[in-house]
Amino acid sequence: MNAAVDRTPSSILGPAQLGAALPGALRKLDPRALLATPVMLVVELGAAATTVLTALDPSVLGVAVTVWLWLTVLFGALAESVAEGRGKAQAASLRALQTETTARRVRGGGSRGGRGLLDLATDEVASTDLRAGDVVVVAAGERIPGDGDVVEGVASVDESAVTGESAPVIRESGGDRCAVTGGTTVLSDRIAVRITSDPGQSFVDRMIALVEGSQRQRTPNEIALNVLLGSLTVVFVAVCTSLYFVADHSGARQSVLVLTALLVCLIPTTIGALLSAIGIAGMDRLVRRNVLAMSGRAVEAAGDVDVLLLDKTGTITHGNRRAHEVLTVPGVPRERLVEAALLSSLADETPEGRSIVELLGAGREVPAGATLVVFSATTRMSGLDDGDRRVRKGAASAVCAWARESGGSQPQAVLDAVETVSASGGTPLVVAEQIGAGPVRLLGVVHLKDVVKEGIRERFGEMRAMGIRTVMITGDNAVTAAAIAREAGVDDFLAEATPEDKMALIRREQAGGRMVAMCGDGTNDAPALAQADVGVAMNTGTTAAKEAGNMVDLDSDPTKLIEVVEIGKQLLITRGALTTFSVANDVAKYFAILPAMFVVAFPQLDGLNVMRLSSPGSAIVSAVVFNALVIVALIPLALRGVRYRPAAADALLRRNLLLYGLGGFVAPFVGIKLLDLLVSLVPGL
Repeated sequence: MNAAVDRTPSSILGPAQLGAALPGALRKLDPRALLATPVMLVVELGAAATTVLTALDPSVLGVAVTVWLWLTVLFGALAESVAEGRGKAQAASLRALQTETTARRVRGGGSRGGRGLLDLATDEVASTDLRAGDVVVVAAGERIPGDGDVVEGVASVDESAVTGESAPVIRESGGDRCAVTGGTTVLSDRIAVRITSDPGQSFVDRMIALVEGSQRQRTPNEIALNVLLGSLTVVFVAVCTSLYFVADHSGARQSVLVLTALLVCLIPTTIGALLSAIGIAGMDRLVRRNVLAMSGRAVEAAGDVDVLLLDKTGTITHGNRRAHEVLTVPGVPRERLVEAALLSSLADETPEGRSIVELLGAGREVPAGATLVVFSATTRMSGLDDGDRRVRKGAASAVCAWARESGGSQPQAVLDAVETVSASGGTPLVVAEQIGAGPVRLLGVVHLKDVVKEGIRERFGEMRAMGIRTVMITGDNAVTAAAIAREAGVDDFLAEATPEDKMALIRREQAGGRMVAMCGDGTNDAPALAQADVGVAMNTGTTAAKEAGNMVDLDSDPTKLIEVVEIGKQLLITRGALTTFSVANDVAKYFAILPAMFVVAFPQLDGLNVMRLSSPGSAIVSAVVFNALVIVALIPLALRGVRYRPAAADALLRRNLLLYGLGGFVAPFVGIKLLDLLVSLVPGL
């Protein structure tokens, strides 16, 4: 759990939480605030009506009904206020990151195109004066003044204030790990950062807005359910209105107060009061797991995901291929291969090149008089020229082509080693040397290996049990992709994928009626993240990826998607369970209360009065009190969520109906009867 972001108390309904939420709940009693929840608006209008009637004709029944109707509205508002308060508590800790700092802004906006920026003159300005496009220089011990991308340099950055992880991370220019977040601290070296957001639009600003439940927009499913609840409310208004005339015609006139109380008991007040809290709590549970959902719609969509697409590099694997071993060929001493591989890597500043130096002999210096040959995308080789000796290391095709041009041979042992490394999911780099004008000789192969993240195979197995198909997307060739897919345990893979290929795959799956989730961290993943129903961007990734997705994983852990899906399913199940409970409650209250209320006017209803409630007045008050208390009893479940267990849809439906349907039907009979025994002791009822 994120210690920096999650500062919510362990108790969901402790005195401190209730005390903090009460002022917000009272503000929500404003009828304008209740327009979005028609059920609770009807309850408040009913409470206002009974207040007026009781003032005109005071009675114990009138006072009891009025007080508990107002409490019903308050409890519903309290549920939403408690859910919002948990998010606001997290937002308060995030605001600590927004302290104004001094920034060193590069003069002229860094017009050198991203090179030599660290040497340009700077001006000290307030962080609030920075605008998108400005370039700032940040040194060790300084706080990064705003969101941006590293455009020059490499540094170790402490992101614990955002992610809660104490281990520093490396941020460098020119890759998919260039994005930095305002409020984090540089621990070593210096970097030039191009600011990507204006004041008030930073990542932390968006985090604050998202975790504050009051700024959460209702999802389409919530809106649809509100329409359904509103329709049921209209039906019961019509039913209760007709009962007034029936009772009056029968000589047993029921007051508007009694029928108002009956209306509140019969409309779906339970789910109406808890619906908003369920949605807010779903997003809150994601935040406490270091995942930011940009909308409630994304959380709901996660609960329906059928297909999960994952970018390989940085998502399934750690991102940087590392030197694993060197493979010699017959006739070449291992020491000679190691020396050539090491010398040819001294000029290679890529992560792969640095890993070869670390594996074979960190600290080795360039020989006196030697010339380094820097790796380039054109030659796809790096190396060193020392007198009449030239050593090179690079892609197999490039080095073999160099050998052919000089008249050198390509030993089958080298080609076999290249094929073996590729088949295992690794990347082969061939090492060669040339003496004078003689032919190039291939010395052996360096095996670079993609390291699959720990525990990911087991998590993919859990996804499979949930009915989710996993697909790995990579730019690697099919042989390499197949090997990584087997090691990671994914169901399928798409090799040599371009951004267009990713988009086409997502659209094909969506055209088949499936909900697609996509994990990624690079700019080339941005189109697919935007197209997917659920796009989870890694926080270590580029700004473009985070802007395109509708979720951001602060921990940059692709296996976290299993928790995202579980929380999405938990949200849907919780809403369905409490809706089932609420409707079953209403049906039970209908049969429990009406016979007791109208037995005087219609004696034949006495046979249906199975609970044998003491009197019509006691039945009314007991039902109203039960109706209010059940909301309070279910607030913890709404905030915590119904526990999700991977199972087939029909099994979940049966469990839902048995536990919450049957439970919702039985609970009013038990609860109202117990309350009736107490209420009947009150004089005047």
